[in-house]
Amino acid sequence: MILDAPMRIAIAQINTILGDFSFNRKKIVDYCHQAKKQNCDLVVFPELSLMGYLPMDLLERGSVVEAQLKEFAQLQKELPSGLNILLGLITPCKAKKGKPFYNSAALVCKGKKPRFFHKELLPTYDVFDEARHLEKGNCKKNFFTFRGKRILVTICEDIWGWELPDHPSNYLSNPLLGLKGEKVDLILNMSASPFTKRKRRDRHFVTQKTALLFKAPLIYTNLVGAQDEIIFDGASFAIDKKGQLLTQSPGFTEDLNIIDFFSTTKNDKPKPKATLKSSATETLKDALVIGLRDYVLKTGFQKVHLGLSGGIDSAVVACLAVEALGPQNIVGFTLPGPFNDPLSLELAEQLASNLKIQCLNAPIGPSYELAIDELKKAMGDFSFGIVNENLQARLRGLYLMAYSNKENSLLLSTGNKSEYATGYSTLYGDMCGGLAPIGDLTKSEVYTLAEFYNRKVELIPKTIITRPPSAELRPNQKDQDSLPPYHELDASVVRLIEQKRRAKTETDRWLLEKIYRSEFKRWQAPPILKVSQHAFGRGRRFPLAHKAKT
Repeated sequence: MILDAPMRIAIAQINTILGDFSFNRKKIVDYCHQAKKQNCDLVVFPELSLMGYLPMDLLERGSVVEAQLKEFAQLQKELPSGLNILLGLITPCKAKKGKPFYNSAALVCKGKKPRFFHKELLPTYDVFDEARHLEKGNCKKNFFTFRGKRILVTICEDIWGWELPDHPSNYLSNPLLGLKGEKVDLILNMSASPFTKRKRRDRHFVTQKTALLFKAPLIYTNLVGAQDEIIFDGASFAIDKKGQLLTQSPGFTEDLNIIDFFSTTKNDKPKPKATLKSSATETLKDALVIGLRDYVLKTGFQKVHLGLSGGIDSAVVACLAVEALGPQNIVGFTLPGPFNDPLSLELAEQLASNLKIQCLNAPIGPSYELAIDELKKAMGDFSFGIVNENLQARLRGLYLMAYSNKENSLLLSTGNKSEYATGYSTLYGDMCGGLAPIGDLTKSEVYTLAEFYNRKVELIPKTIITRPPSAELRPNQKDQDSLPPYHELDASVVRLIEQKRRAKTETDRWLLEKIYRSEFKRWQAPPILKVSQHAFGRGRRFPLAHKAKT
């Protein structure tokens, strides 16, 4: 009797650049050569590893897909001989009817004609809109035989047709159930699965359900890095036929993880590898750091700057920026106005010193007084009010954008989700910027991150954390003069926006009115790094003009 040979598989967790097909090709080829040196038989890459993810309406331009296919042809020539790879790309749909492209996996071996498998479940919820340009495939056709084993290829969403414990399925049917009874020796899933604070739990649920359905082990290869506001955490893994973890790749970094399957020797069977042990706060911080870094570098910037108010939000954004890009690439601005507490300037400068970043001081007082005088000449006299407050915020935005123009530096906005939800922000003022790193964090989460950064050494001056938050746009102003207590407000933000529940409490009802009235601001906000189930931005499509009240 001839025993099956073992199969050595490499899980290639890579960070791609959308549309930079040459860069992605070279990276894929490099990882293949690394896998070849380690005697691998098969390398599995993430979803759309050659194209990059999410392509969105780039797919309106057929020339983009054609350029990607040219790189695919070149890639096949550069692969090491004898190695099989599974990579993701966009391929043409040749049917006379339907959408023009597939989201595909290509099984490639140098010198052989590639085989293609197409994604069946095309998500259209939250940030996804794949059915806009893509034709659905058929999981029943996504099998291949390798080393005597029958392998099922699934692409990301194809394994998400299950009912989650606390969320119904987004689909009328689960295509995997139509394969029940099929002989399956191994399931491969190629994913570009966006990070959220609960996503890893849900991933392990759907992969375990899939492994148990087929009584077969499963390899889950996930993209790492970020594209626009979407963060991919990697954290690829393999599980056995009972859903037990065999190996775990790290989060938020590229990795080549090697695992052996179908060995005939007990001692050579897959051995468990360390699981992810980061705390929820550290994982959240790591997600924001890689999201910030990739957004800045992939949009062509090298440096960033931000206003340092002496408050908690700008302090946390500054810490994230330093970790993402290094202190030499960060500039902080203090922008004192007529109602700033002198302590705010002192704390901002102390923060900058602790972080070893350059700190520039540009008082807005003279500009503010001049602008008020000119406005009163033009419009007539008016008493102190919202005009005065917002003018200060907009002057700060004006100064910060001037620096952006002069130095080709990306401005980071420092608003949080609780402020954005209530409209407690100023268009063309504190909402100026090219990215809002903490725009999906409640105020409570901002405080938690601040404490995390201070766990070993006091990076953020303690007084910044303990003093009452204030916009400092009028005498003795405090956030809580205009807002409910943050612990109540944050709970309502989570309940109404992330969980999409009915308004029940007094704070819920107050917030819902504010959300409806301030939607126009969020349409004009900078991109927000998404870390929750439902963030402001691309995945939220609320109308501006409506009469809804509940």
